[in-house]
Amino acid sequence: MEKRIRVSSGAIWEDKVGYCRAIKIGNVVEVAGTTASNSEGEVIGVGNAYVQTKYIIEKAQIALKELGLDLNNVIRTRMFVTNIDLWEAIGKAHGEFFRDVKPVATMVEVKRLIHPDLLVEMEFSAMQ
Repeated sequence: MEKRIRVSSGAIWEDKVGYCRAIKIGNVVEVAGTTASNSEGEVIGVGNAYVQTKYIIEKAQIALKELGLDLNNVIRTRMFVTNIDLWEAIGKAHGEFFRDVKPVATMVEVKRLIHPDLLVEMEFSAMQ
């Protein structure tokens, strides 16, 4: 297997759960499930799916940059949402970043996320 290059966001959960924010193996990059929580675990944009989605994508963008990529390298996004009725706000934020990139995308409703104030969690796949 090729060398693994890992990126940490410094989130408190990474060491507790045993994962990293992003990993690069060869020309493939995977960004872990990302929520709108800062490094102290505080939720950003409580009650606002649009703000949370933007924060998540910006957080993923930082991890991609550390690996020498940007949002143009993203080929897939997965969005897990606690209320599918918020799809327009989530889609609006997603579109602001990916309108021209147009990665394949999935949005599914889930019962809940790790914190009750989190409305969205996203994963990203990218290639260099």
